[in-house]
Amino acid sequence: MRRYGLLGKTLQHSHSQALFAQKFAQEQIQDASYSLFELSDLANWSAWSEAQIGHPEGALLGLNVTVPYKQSILAHLDVLTPEAQAIGAVNAMRPAGDGKWMGHNTDGIGFAKSIRPFLTSKHDRALILGNGGAAAAVRFVLESLGIEVVHVTRNPDDSVRTIRFDELTPEAVRFFGLIVQATPVGTVPNVSDVLPFPWSGLNDEHLVIDLIYNPTETLFLHRAKSQGATVLNGKDMLFNQAQAAWEWWNQSK
Repeated sequence: MRRYGLLGKTLQHSHSQALFAQKFAQEQIQDASYSLFELSDLANWSAWSEAQIGHPEGALLGLNVTVPYKQSILAHLDVLTPEAQAIGAVNAMRPAGDGKWMGHNTDGIGFAKSIRPFLTSKHDRALILGNGGAAAAVRFVLESLGIEVVHVTRNPDDSVRTIRFDELTPEAVRFFGLIVQATPVGTVPNVSDVLPFPWSGLNDEHLVIDLIYNPTETLFLHRAKSQGATVLNGKDMLFNQAQAAWEWWNQSK
């Protein structure tokens, strides 16, 4: 059995297992499985990964990585693809031999494919809410498209252009045609949670994206839509990055 899975801290919200189960059924792939692996931290990563690679049911041949490990897992990897190096975060991994692991990033291509049909000339400036691994992939994509990017965070970050949430005004929001919510705030089961945001700054010329896909419409997107903004959730990004990860796991080494 070829074994794959998702690594994260809490995974009750995840649709990844169902997505891959559907893929395996549709494509009549009978020698593969996809599991959810919840780890409270990465302190025992070496022992855990060694056990998974040598698992009696079959070696673990690929992992997706989600919150909060997309950046912290870097310290445990032996080699990174150019995409992972450029983004500074990993959402896919595969064994590299001798107990080593290679890290890759397919969030970038997943995000790029999901937003391409919606981008217009009005979206030449973007606010990214958050500064984690997903936000890093979003920044990489947008900057590669020539879009000006500013992060909104609770604490300043000297490595990227940032402003604080308490500094964000409706006037500033009007200046940025593209808003990307790249934090886990509002994910199931905490669907009533929402980031502080000056909603009155949004209008029908804004494109607002929330990378969360469960629930389908977060409170953040609901409020943005009520202001007339075009809204998009993270479902297409999830599908696109998963497909890219599957192709990378199974390409000729």
